[in-house]
Amino acid sequence: MSEQKRPPLPHDFHPPVPSFTVVSEDLTEGGKLTGAQVFAEGNVSPQLRWEGFPAETKSFAVTCFDPDAPTGSGFWHWVLFDVPASVTELPAGAGSGDMRGLPEGAVHVRNDYGTRDFGGAAPPPGDGPHRYVFTVYAVDQEKLGPDESASPAVVGFNLRFHSLGRAHLIGEYEVPAGG
Repeated sequence: MSEQKRPPLPHDFHPPVPSFTVVSEDLTEGGKLTGAQVFAEGNVSPQLRWEGFPAETKSFAVTCFDPDAPTGSGFWHWVLFDVPASVTELPAGAGSGDMRGLPEGAVHVRNDYGTRDFGGAAPPPGDGPHRYVFTVYAVDQEKLGPDESASPAVVGFNLRFHSLGRAHLIGEYEVPAGG
């Protein structure tokens, strides 16, 4: 994968919007994911905190996408929306397990594992480093529109038209050949 041109990020196809800041105690920009965010090891959504988003924000959405997955369409690891505008941090594990720390009213849709939660990194052995793009979207309405039965593509379609701002952190992970 590293020798080839890397696929674009999902929001590269959306209109430009202002950026804001997202940080994590569990991830660093361009750094390697820890075992906690790996499907076979911890499978725990990372802690995320954001600031500097547009004042007119009415809710947030949080996604994790692997554009490097060998599927032709990437791989959605996490799709969460309708996070109230008063919430500017999710603790580690909020999107996994018992969902402790997930704000009331927030909606998960199925990831590409087929579950309504965070699913950690699991690239094929020897496929090279994959990027895991954790994106926080500032949304212009309290309820994005879709319900929990929507696909990630439908959520992305709605985010294209309702995002006021966007921030992301990208971590990488790979499994060596024979690993």
